[in-house]
Amino acid sequence: MPFRDKLLTVDDFIAHWKQLPPSKKLVFTNGVFDLLHLGHITYLEEAKALGSHLIVGLNSDESTRNLNKGTSRPIQDENSRALILAALESVDFVVIFNDSTPLELISRIKPDVLVKGGDYDHNQLDENQIDFIVGSKEVKGWGGEVKALDVLEGYSTTNIEAKIRSNGED
Repeated sequence: MPFRDKLLTVDDFIAHWKQLPPSKKLVFTNGVFDLLHLGHITYLEEAKALGSHLIVGLNSDESTRNLNKGTSRPIQDENSRALILAALESVDFVVIFNDSTPLELISRIKPDVLVKGGDYDHNQLDENQIDFIVGSKEVKGWGGEVKALDVLEGYSTTNIEAKIRSNGED
C-alpha cells in the first residue's frame, strides 16, 4: 500500500478494517512523534511484532500544544508527522486525533493490543500501573491486552531539540 494511503480518518479506518480477514490482530499506540528518532523506530517495530497490523494514533498539532511540551512543539506539522510515520514499514495505518487523550479513538477502533512506551521498570509493572495507560481498562474490558514497552535510553525529541538549541554543545 502506498504510504499516503495509510493516513486515514477514524471512520475510513474502521470501514477498511472490517474488510480484512478475521484472523487479523490490531495493535494500537499513540504519540506526537515530532522528530522521528531511533527510539521511535525501535518502539514501533516492537509494537508491530505484537500483532498483524499496527495503527498509530497521532496527536494533532492542537492536542500536542495542549500536552505542555513547550511553545515550540510540535516542531513539524501533523500532516508531515503523519506521512513520515506512514512511510515506515512497521506502521500500517495512521489516524490523527484532536483530543487530549486517545481514549475516544481507542474506544472506536477497539484494538486487540494497546501499547505504550514508558521510562519505568516494565519488569516490575503491576496491574495498577498498567491501568494508568489511557484506554487500558476499556481494552481489557473487551478481552484485549495492554503492554508497556521499554524506551530506548538516550533518545527523545526533547533531547534532540535541546541539543539543536544549544548549537550541538553537550
